[in-house]
Amino acid sequence: MDKSILGTRIVTQVGILVNDIEKSCQDFADFLGVENPGYSITDTIDKTQAEYRGEPCKARAKLAFFPVGENLTIELIEPDENPSVWREDLDKNGEGFHHIAFVIDGMKEKVMLLERNGMPLIQKGEYTGGRYAYIDAREKLKVLIELLEND
Repeated sequence: MDKSILGTRIVTQVGILVNDIEKSCQDFADFLGVENPGYSITDTIDKTQAEYRGEPCKARAKLAFFPVGENLTIELIEPDENPSVWREDLDKNGEGFHHIAFVIDGMKEKVMLLERNGMPLIQKGEYTGGRYAYIDAREKLKVLIELLEND
């Protein structure tokens, strides 16, 4: 039995904020020697039911995914102008590293457990086939964590 708080120690994703996803996609494709995967755009709030800092979140983002290992993906994120964890961090820190992600089971329970351990929820929402949550673990772990729960 895994004794970690999340029930897993496997990082499934590394998120990177970018200003120009088309350029960044091509740069990563060239660097990795793979085909440019293109990008998709996140759903609207009526589908995502997203919340940012406890308020409805209309923000959307362009996302691109590069598989770089058996279980690891690099995610490129270009946020729109609406308030979100992505826009906040891009405006504050510029382009670059954003988060590490873990696939988990029991989203509500894990979020409550992390909050009890001093790691608050910043943003959450739904996507086709599951849900996500960004957790501010920067004080304790020096990193933002994304939780992904697939149906």
